[in-house]
Amino acid sequence: MKKTKAAVFASGTGSNFQAIMEADNLPVEVVLLVCDKAGAKVMEKAAQYGVPVLLFDPKAYASKSAYEQKLIEELEKAGVEWIFLAGYMRIVGPDLLGAFEGRIVNIHPSLLPAFPGKDAIGQAYQAGVDTTGVTVHYIDEGIDTGPIIAQESVGIHPEDTEDMLKERIQQVEHNLYPNVIRQLLNQTT
Repeated sequence: MKKTKAAVFASGTGSNFQAIMEADNLPVEVVLLVCDKAGAKVMEKAAQYGVPVLLFDPKAYASKSAYEQKLIEELEKAGVEWIFLAGYMRIVGPDLLGAFEGRIVNIHPSLLPAFPGKDAIGQAYQAGVDTTGVTVHYIDEGIDTGPIIAQESVGIHPEDTEDMLKERIQQVEHNLYPNVIRQLLNQTT
């Protein structure tokens, strides 16, 4: 099976990165982890899997365009064909969007369009809704506004704490994201 070369962009603990790395029969070879947070736990996970890390500090560049041009250069050097965002807490700009049009996918812990942006789990929990979930979507210029690929609901129970809800959402994420990646890549190969 030919594997598609991909980069994962992450800023945090890397639980979705790990789910991608451990998924069975995934037609993807993660050739690069892109991280914007020094000390992020996801970099330790990348080291365990032998995945090279590109750590960058956006503040070290004159503009968003400047660091995105550097990212594009590094992604092209690594032969990256697709980008999967997995807890990447930075808005993707027009340079990167243009270079990888239709090939940047994100996972978000809510049923979009509800609760976009940061702390979607906390937003849903505080709102008192009885259902939230997980969305996998293409990236566009907005914040969590790109075309939806797949969604899965997660019920919020009266006895839930926010941590309990987060744990159930992550279980769904860790199953849904690799399945969607598998479907997307099998359609394009």
